[in-house]
Amino acid sequence: MKPSKIIPLLVFAIIALYSCSNKPTQITKTSDYIKYLNVKDNKSMTFANDEIDFWQKKFDAAPNQISYLSLIASNYAALFEYTGNIKYLYKTEALLTQSNATYKYSKVSTIRSLARNYIAQHRFKEALNLANKAMAIGEGKKETQKLLFDVQMELGNYPEAVKNLNALRDMRDYDYLIRLAKWNDHKGDLKTAITFMEKARDIAEKEDNKVLKIWSYSNLGDFYGHAGRIQESYDSYIKTLTIDPNYSYALKGIAWIVFSHERNTEEAKRIVEAIEVTHNTPDFYLLKSQIAQFEGDKAKELENRNAYFEMLKANNYGAMYNKYNVLIYADAKETASKALEIAKVEVDHRPTPDSYDLLAWSYLNLGQNKKALEIAQKYVVGKSFEPKVQYHLAMIYKSNKEAVKVQPIKEELLSSIYELGPNLDKKVNQL
Repeated sequence: MKPSKIIPLLVFAIIALYSCSNKPTQITKTSDYIKYLNVKDNKSMTFANDEIDFWQKKFDAAPNQISYLSLIASNYAALFEYTGNIKYLYKTEALLTQSNATYKYSKVSTIRSLARNYIAQHRFKEALNLANKAMAIGEGKKETQKLLFDVQMELGNYPEAVKNLNALRDMRDYDYLIRLAKWNDHKGDLKTAITFMEKARDIAEKEDNKVLKIWSYSNLGDFYGHAGRIQESYDSYIKTLTIDPNYSYALKGIAWIVFSHERNTEEAKRIVEAIEVTHNTPDFYLLKSQIAQFEGDKAKELENRNAYFEMLKANNYGAMYNKYNVLIYADAKETASKALEIAKVEVDHRPTPDSYDLLAWSYLNLGQNKKALEIAQKYVVGKSFEPKVQYHLAMIYKSNKEAVKVQPIKEELLSSIYELGPNLDKKVNQL
């Protein structure tokens, strides 16, 4: 063979080798999770419905037994967890409000339950009022401090949150460890956050506590994903489903791996559509919209986004989807002012760095670059390490011609493409 023929062949071989090395590694196996895609019965839901019937009959026969209301409420809360149906969340609220009113807000456990319901509804200030009420009564102080940590984190009151966290300090306590993990994640120390979450998982396994194991595995699935440890993320979600085949959150995590890491849009859609049969919430339309965008199917992208808004219109979700709405509206010039209105509401509801990021991002998309930079520098820089927030920050710096600040963020973002999703891959590379 002449040398001139060898060179093109060598080049071809190198290109082929490069292409193979860039191909995403296959993590998921359909055989691992196919049995969870259409589970016919949900034992937890059947149990919750039976409990509601049982306690409702007892309460109807003896309406002075107010404690029954909390038992009914906790089962409606379980139904909400499994179905995502907002009416169950509001039913829980109504029962707990009735119970608290009868007790004249004197029973700490019932006050805390209502506060947790408010957190689920994103009514954080009202949740804080209830938590403070429970603290003033003084009974079950440790449980109230856990609640206070959770609420203060949601509201961005970080010094107060840490005070409550430190008051709980006990490295053998599961509830303390998961909050310590959350605190380190907030600070941007993901490695330490994972360490503490793993310690919590070990406790859950040692105690063989089903609820705590589900919570630990699914949260570790998220944390490992953020750290780029995709195989471990996948394994954690599978472990979750092994314990609870109806735990749709873990299936959604697998769908994200299939979409964002493996770029297999058909399989990702199949998983999402299977989840929607039993757990139908607006965010699944957004995920399908993202997948369609990546496929270049503009019509499907729009169809799913419209279905998302239709579902919001048909149900009262309060402030629960404000963040998503800001990000959607900010993307188009004609709706950017709408994004700004909602972002202002979010900052009022929960003045966290992430909420201020939404505000800055809205101003940027309205062409107010300087205003966006001013807000970001004051409330966001060094205070949130979420990849999406960092991407917004890089765009704000870029629009203000501060290129020197963009490069280190870009390098960081390139290692977070999995978390950001395939649609931002190109945008990050263009920074």
